[in-house]
Amino acid sequence: MGAALALVGKGRHFASLGIREVTRQAGVVPTSFYRHFRNMDDLGLQLVDELGLVLRRMMREARANVLQSDKLIEESVAIFVAHAQTNRNFFMFMAQGLAGESRAVQEGIRSEMRFFASELANDLRRLRLMDHLSDADLDLTCDLVVRTVAFSLTDLLSVSPDDDYQVGQIRKRTSRFLQMIFVGAGHWQSDGA
Repeated sequence: MGAALALVGKGRHFASLGIREVTRQAGVVPTSFYRHFRNMDDLGLQLVDELGLVLRRMMREARANVLQSDKLIEESVAIFVAHAQTNRNFFMFMAQGLAGESRAVQEGIRSEMRFFASELANDLRRLRLMDHLSDADLDLTCDLVVRTVAFSLTDLLSVSPDDDYQVGQIRKRTSRFLQMIFVGAGHWQSDGA
């Protein structure tokens, strides 16, 4: 798994990787690959599981560190950016996987994103921040938030992690996108409301 991520980190697309290349990078013989994985899709799904753990750690950190609701967006985006930079290869794999050739990996990542959106909706319900929205509209809002943040990955991964100015600009722009979503959601009238 580490070898595949290392290759992705070097600019290779996961969908273009072959078993021989991954095992060469890992320093093992190709037959040893099959002791752990059935095929490259299986390896990809294992990476999605690991990515899910990274996302859950990020979510726990955001819950623990975001204390003021007026700073919720900025602090959550800062935590996301920090995790994306710390786990750059995982997030590069995620960005590639969303539009990749492997349907299994695509669906695995989309499933993680749905889980993340569901958890966000639960947090917003618990904090009573969007009580005027129906459950369906709150779920849609959270899905839009997660998709927006996921799409910001393409910007974040295209700049050097050491370019503080560009990273700061991406963080600000992502925060503004989310603020606009929540302002719109704040004025949204759910059917029957």
